[in-house]
This record gives sequence, structure tokens and C-alpha cells, in this order.
Amino acid sequence: MINMNSQELNYLIYRYLHESGFIHAAFTFGYEAALNKSTIDGNLVPPGALITFVQKGIQYLELEANLSVNDSDIDEDFSFIQPIDLITKNVYELQQMINEKKQNVQKSKSREKNKGNREHEQEHSREKDKEHSREKEKEHSREKEKEHAKEREKEKEQERVRDREKERQRVREKEKKIEIEIQQEKEKQIREKERELEKEKVEKAKQKEKKNKDLADIRREEDKIRVKQEENVITEGPEPMEIDNNSTSMSSLIPNSDVTVLEGHTSEVFVCAWSPAGSLLASGSGDSTARIWTIGDGPCSSNSQKEPLNVAVLKHYRGRTNDKSKDVTTLDWNGEGTLLATGSYDGQARIWSKDGELVSTLTKHKGPIFSLKWNKKGDYLLSGSVDKTAIVWDIKTGEWKQQFEFHAAPTLDVDWRNNTSFATCSTDNMIYVCKVGENRPVKTFAGHNGEVNAIKWDPTGSLLASCSDDSTAKIWSLKQDTCLYDLKEHTKEIYTIRWSPTGPGTNNPNQPLVLASASFDSTIKLWDVETGNLLHSLVAHGDPVYSVAFSPNGEYLASGSLDKCMHIWSVKEAKVVKTYVGSGGIFEVGWNKDGDKIGACFSNNVVIVLDFRM
Repeated sequence: MINMNSQELNYLIYRYLHESGFIHAAFTFGYEAALNKSTIDGNLVPPGALITFVQKGIQYLELEANLSVNDSDIDEDFSFIQPIDLITKNVYELQQMINEKKQNVQKSKSREKNKGNREHEQEHSREKDKEHSREKEKEHSREKEKEHAKEREKEKEQERVRDREKERQRVREKEKKIEIEIQQEKEKQIREKERELEKEKVEKAKQKEKKNKDLADIRREEDKIRVKQEENVITEGPEPMEIDNNSTSMSSLIPNSDVTVLEGHTSEVFVCAWSPAGSLLASGSGDSTARIWTIGDGPCSSNSQKEPLNVAVLKHYRGRTNDKSKDVTTLDWNGEGTLLATGSYDGQARIWSKDGELVSTLTKHKGPIFSLKWNKKGDYLLSGSVDKTAIVWDIKTGEWKQQFEFHAAPTLDVDWRNNTSFATCSTDNMIYVCKVGENRPVKTFAGHNGEVNAIKWDPTGSLLASCSDDSTAKIWSLKQDTCLYDLKEHTKEIYTIRWSPTGPGTNNPNQPLVLASASFDSTIKLWDVETGNLLHSLVAHGDPVYSVAFSPNGEYLASGSLDKCMHIWSVKEAKVVKTYVGSGGIFEVGWNKDGDKIGACFSNNVVIVLDFRM
């Protein structure tokens, strides 16, 4: 008897979800079932394995039930078929085959018996020859009629076989397409695993090298200070060594005194966002809660971390136990900072007051919500879901105003162009520009060859940036159907993009507009929007970069990666000026409105706030 353990069954279910197109459900199930630690060789498991197991089990039971109930008769019935027949034929075909073969055996025995009787009668009486001859002719006629009937039945069966073969061919073509997608996903996972193994090998060496580099940087800065002091020293002035107490601030590592760790979540913290109106930081987690943290205006060192934090817990479940279907996947503040919108895996959007009180629950989506954005005016909320649709909600009525059903696959991101027009992107590789009140897209952008992960309008709403699993970012204009610039310098999937808060229509109009893209190739790239040329490639991370954010003045860029590091870059000099090393992968980073604090959320259940001073 063949036995199957739970890990093998989990893998068959994971493959079934993947082959059926439930990519995100498959990813979530595989993550929770820890299939990345499985030793199962996926190459040995054929497509449709789970369905095949179930079908064959049902077929065998049905076949056994439709054959003779006597054990010896069952053995005789199964002797008429081959093992390959059990796999390639259904129950009806197997029954027909067994019945035909049993009839042939019975007819053969009957003919042999008749032949013996005729020979015996010929030896004893020639008078019965004519009668036997007539009987033989009748028997022959009946046999011939039966053969004709069998031929007709055989022709019908062949026609049914041809129809089934056509259906199987269509299924095989679909399975082949799914197999190619699975192979691509598997290759992607293998690359990630190889990078993780390589990282483990060199991590100690990197840490040692970084420590040595930091010490060397400190010594160089100390030497510069000493030289400068020697050049400007006066007889009554202090000795050069008296400035050593400031040498630690020269290091790029952010000291613990400039860090506040916010603890309370019990699972990964996927998203965080500062209120545009004040010092409130919102975070969303896999523990089915969002939290609103009140952060003091002064530096972290002046706020006693021993005092209890002022935090509001926004529960997305009822009762005492958490429900994984209510994980908080996205959140966004309205422009005034008075309302917080959250989206969760249960397909519901919720609106909360800044004090953490639930204002309304928006129910219409039939799948997890992956993106949620307020328009600037604050009267509409836009949501994008796995159910392939985007919905505009009327905040005054608390009801949905319009549902946009243009995509053929899950909607991954949405972004407002102005108060009534917006863009959506999807795993179907497409981008649509839509307008409230219009039943068709006002613009369609097709050009990506992979899932489009994120879209962002520039500060003026004239250019749209997109990034994709095809390793490219693109800049689009409503004035043309093809992309304005195709940015191809990354070597792996690009997860997110951000425009700098500079150029026309911003608070920094004299600085040039820049686009930043963050990729699974562990780099961030800065692009010149006027020419489409690469300005800088920022290389410091050792793992995929999930988030980037420009400071309000556009002079600095914060980046967060799975390598547990957050780097702060000088945009002008394209170099790291500050670094914070955490204890988990970083999913999102963001600056407060004054640009003196940075929030980040981690895979080890914490949110941190950093003081930024140069």
C-alpha cells in the first residue's frame, strides 16, 4: 500500500493552487506550510498530480463496484486488462473492454462445443447433417449480425475516443502552458535560494569587512580634523585631541540613542505610513491588526523609552484569536491626516479615525486588497484587489461608487492622477488609466512582459512610471500609446518605484525630477526623467530591496532590504551617508513630513523610528 505524508500532500495542494492560477494563494500556503524547507523534487511530480490521484482513486472504486462481487470473478475480470489500461482509460472504457473479452471467450467456448457436437452427430447419423447445416447457417447469420452490431458500436466508440483525444489535447496544451509558468517560478525560487546560501557563506566576511571599513572611515575623518585643526590652531586654543569625542558621529552607523523600537505586533509588519498632519505613524501586520503610534516631536534620546507608548490597536477580527484571512496588507492616510484607510486579506477596506475608532467598513471585493489610495480631495478612496477589479468608494455615503473590471488577473497597485482620474496595474502585464464616470479605460498601456508590480504618477500628473517582473521600469505619457522611456539597467524583478518631490509643482521646484527604482537584484537606480538615462546605480544591499523613499526636500533617499539594512543615501553624491542594521528583513520605509525622522517596518514584528541628522 502506498502511503503519503502531510508534507507531500501539502506540496500537491500547493502545486494545484499554482497550476490553477491562484498564484498569491499558493505563495501564502507554501509560506505557511514551510515548503521552502521541503526535500521534494518538484521535477518528479507531473502537472495535475493532485487531481490525477483523486480521479484514479474514484475510478478504481467505481470499477470494483461495477464488476462481479465474487473475489475470484474480480480476479478473472482484471485479468482481461493491462496496467496501462487502468491509467489511460476511464471506468466506462474498462467495463466495455472486459465485457467484450468475456463475450469473445464465451463465444469461443460455444463454437468449440458446437463443433464437437456436430462431429459426434455426423459419426452416428448422417440424416441429421442437413438439420445441423441449417442450424449452423442460422448460427452463422446470428454471429454475422452480432459482428455488424459490434462494428457499428466500435465505430461509435472510436468517434467518442477521437472526441476525448481532442479534449485531452486541449488540456495538455493548457497544462504545458502552466508547466512553463511553474518552471519559471521554480527557477526564480532556485535563484533566491542560491542567493540565500551564498549570503550565509559570505555574511561573516562582509560584517568584518564593513567593520574594518567603518574604522578606516573614522580614522580618515579624524585625520582630516587633526589636519584642519593644525592649520587653524592658535596658542590659546584646545589641543586637537579634544575633538575626539565627536568622532563617533562621523561614522555612517546610526547609534542606538537615535533609534526607537516600537514593539507590540505579533507577526510580520508589512506596511507603515506617517500621517501628513503630525507625528502619528501607522503600521499594518500579519497579526490582523493595524496600529497608530504617537511619536514625540523631539529626538529619540529625549523620549524615555521606558514610559508606555501611546498606541491605538486597530483590530481587524472579532474575538480573542487572530484570523490569518484578515492580515493587513495596505494602508493610507487621507490628505488631512484625520482618517486612516486599511485593506486586508479578507477583501474588506476599513476607515478609522486618527484615534483608532472604526468609522466604516467597505465591503464589495471578493478577494484580498493589495492597494489602497485616497484622492487629494479626500472624498474618494480607491482600492485594488485580487478579484481583478478596482473600486472607487464614496466616503460621504460609505458606499461604492463605481467598480472597474478591466483586468484579466489580480490588480496589484492603484494610484490617483488627480481627484477623478487614476491608473491601475495587474499581473496580466497591463496598465489602465480610468476616470470616475467612464465605463471604459481612457488610456491603455501595453508593453511589459511580466507582472506589473507598481505604478506612480509624477508630482504634476503628466508622467506615469511603472515597474515589472520583466526587470524593466517604464515611463508613460498620455500623449502616446508606447512608453516614453524604457529603463532596462536592472537584471531582476523591480518591486517598487518612487518619484522625487522635486521639479515643477513641488516644494523644491529648482531641483530636477528624478525617478528611483528598487529591484530584487539588490540595487537602486536613479534615472534622469528628461532623457531616460541612468544617473546612478546605488549598490550596498546584499538582498532584494523592497522599499525606497525620498526625504521631503529631495536631497536624501532611504532604502530598506531583506538584508536587514536600511541605508540613507545622498541623492546628489550617490553614496551612503547613514546606515541602520536591524534584526529582520525590511518591508517598507518612510519619512515624516519634517524630514527628521524615518519609520521602517520589519519581518521580526517590530517598527522602528530613526532620528536623522546630518
